[in-house]
Amino acid sequence: MIGARDLVSAGAPLGGGARADVRRPIPTADPIVPLSHTATSMGGRLMVYLDAEAVRSAEASRASAAVVARVESWAARLTRHSDASELSALNADPRDEVPVGPTLAAVLRAGRSAIGQSEGLADITLLDERLAAEGLAVEGPAADRSLVEAALHVSRAFDWSMVPGPRGTAVVRRPAGLRFDLGGIGKGWIADRALRLLADWPSAVIDADGDLAIRCAPGKTWEVAVDDPRAPETTLAVLSLAAAAGLPARWGVATSGISIHRWAVGGQMRHHLIDPRTGSPAVTDVTQATVIAGSALRAEALAKAAVIAGSAGGLALLERAGVRGAVVLTERGETLALPQTLPLLGS
Repeated sequence: MIGARDLVSAGAPLGGGARADVRRPIPTADPIVPLSHTATSMGGRLMVYLDAEAVRSAEASRASAAVVARVESWAARLTRHSDASELSALNADPRDEVPVGPTLAAVLRAGRSAIGQSEGLADITLLDERLAAEGLAVEGPAADRSLVEAALHVSRAFDWSMVPGPRGTAVVRRPAGLRFDLGGIGKGWIADRALRLLADWPSAVIDADGDLAIRCAPGKTWEVAVDDPRAPETTLAVLSLAAAAGLPARWGVATSGISIHRWAVGGQMRHHLIDPRTGSPAVTDVTQATVIAGSALRAEALAKAAVIAGSAGGLALLERAGVRGAVVLTERGETLALPQTLPLLGS
């Protein structure tokens, strides 16, 4: 949808948050309209935005198409929804030591870092708990482990390790039955990695199904509108992210929440955000959290953690993490923001 402010829809983010919309940079002189490329990817939409003059439109189209092709290659290796993916092969392997390729190894390392940054709440080892939340059966060695942990959930966030191998490969060491769900962590990693492919473009945005990696040239501003999940086509907040004195040129924005990815199982509503402390969908008073950080991966991990932790615990966690900003919507209808968010809020 192109409106008075050149609003461009950017899809629904992974993690159950509301749609984030990327708007054109606010020009200091002549208007600059971003060139955008849209593709279906990762179960949603991949958007590439480039701040380019019309005479570079063909070049922008080629650059965007190259990014989409690379993202598709990464996503094919990392998805749990295809038996042919490297992630599915790892999850199906009965061994406790499994070699993995460089792409999967890189994302698993990023996932392990995200566990630490989120104080254990953004845990990539919760595939079986996620499937149980959806009412799907767990089979194989994982089922035997789940029977033991059903009565007393045991967090396994750090019960695995990686041994580096040649050319970026690694060997994953994990207990029998431990399986991974990369989810939003994988999409955040993809967004950050894809933005690096556009190094020739001073202002660019990669929207990996709602996880945004943003680079902004001096004198430019990207506006990111965060939808209000309570009503379609309404905005909860608008973030103005710029490269200026005292502000970084690189941003990451991600939204997580419990308003979508919900299922009725046995007459009870469940959602996809699993609390690793219980192994069940999080009981929280946060409907949605948007985090602004230095990378899409970090923003994704901390947004998820903020929802799982609840409003008081989540905001405290984000303060300890030193995020650049956050907007939290509670089930009571309160919109809360960390103090450092206020200079980033647009009109």
